[in-house]
Amino acid sequence: MPGISLTSLTVALGAGLLIGVERERRKRQKQAPATAGLRTFAVAALVGALGYGLGGAVTLAAATAAVGLLAAVAGKSRPGDDPGITTEVALVLTVLLGALAVVAPTLAAGAGVTVAILLAARSPLHRFVGAGLTEAEMRDALVFAAASLVVLPLLPDRALGPFGALNPHAIWIVVILVLAIGGVGHAAVRLVGARLGLPIAGLASGFVSSIATIGAMGARAAKAPTVLPAAVAAAVVSTVATVIQMAAVIAATSLPTLRAMAGPLACAGLAAGVYGVAFTLRALRQPAGEAPQPGQAFSLKSALLFAATLAAVLAASAALRAAFGVAGSVAAAALAGLVDAHAAAVSIAALVATGQMTPQDAVVPILAGLTTNTFTKLILAASSGGRAFAVRVIPGLILVVAAAWAAALAARLLAWPG
Repeated sequence: MPGISLTSLTVALGAGLLIGVERERRKRQKQAPATAGLRTFAVAALVGALGYGLGGAVTLAAATAAVGLLAAVAGKSRPGDDPGITTEVALVLTVLLGALAVVAPTLAAGAGVTVAILLAARSPLHRFVGAGLTEAEMRDALVFAAASLVVLPLLPDRALGPFGALNPHAIWIVVILVLAIGGVGHAAVRLVGARLGLPIAGLASGFVSSIATIGAMGARAAKAPTVLPAAVAAAVVSTVATVIQMAAVIAATSLPTLRAMAGPLACAGLAAGVYGVAFTLRALRQPAGEAPQPGQAFSLKSALLFAATLAAVLAASAALRAAFGVAGSVAAAALAGLVDAHAAAVSIAALVATGQMTPQDAVVPILAGLTTNTFTKLILAASSGGRAFAVRVIPGLILVVAAAWAAALAARLLAWPG
């Protein structure tokens, strides 16, 4: 028999009382009879603790079944037209939490608090699902769940393909990370709303694609010159997202590479942040423009394109390195950076993770990819937003990549022997 301690009984009683308080409050708000209240939940938790502690799993199963049967009968005889069974399910769960308190009091306490929070958050959750969550966002949530819980476990976690450069499991983890960061950025826009206008939207959308963000903000500035400062701030701040996302995907691939890139990434992010904040302050003195509208949290098409680009870059990097050494890796990363700086960074970090390159040797190829990616942004800034937009955005983009190279050069000089 598991046995019972005073701590177990205290935790069980506390969890039952906590859930019971919430249900009692709910019952009084409805001003109608309910299946169970404060005392019933407290007693149910003690039934679970005593049943499992004194009689083991068989007694617990009998006690849980009895409480479930009583709850079902009481719920069926309850007047009114509310078909919900939340209270009945919570009552059965409370019995199990009482039993859990016998073997894992800390876990039971945490689970009890979580259940109480979920029950208390009924109205906000219903309001969010009914009015706040759009159909596109719900679809994106299901896509993310499928990518994380269905696709990822099915992918092989071993080196495959030419030169053993492709690990499907590792590539998909990076894709999931990109989707998650895009979703977080989208949620930030929904929560903050239009109070910071375009700069917030630029930062959030930069997690999906900084290149696309700069093009979109340039088009908006060309169409409405009054939002020029805000559009410039959004364009440059999107580069902060590029740096953050690059650090995240490198960390997911190779922590030693992240440590080697810490200085350049920090300086690049700081430069982008300072430049973006300066234009954000200017933008806040003017109307913020249109509020960010609800839409998709991320682009699955872009994520799949990222996966294909990453796989191609990994294979090309391995082939070029086998043929030309470090110079080949630099060329491959620079070529990939024209489309996606993150794919270039991950491809180089993967070589470090497999022992084909040192973290210090990875710095130059990654910065080469960041540089060519910046070149693409410069072209978009000049072509999409007109002269007024370009002359404000281009210096900021050049400052960001210059700060990264300066930090890398300083680190190399400090490490130089003698």
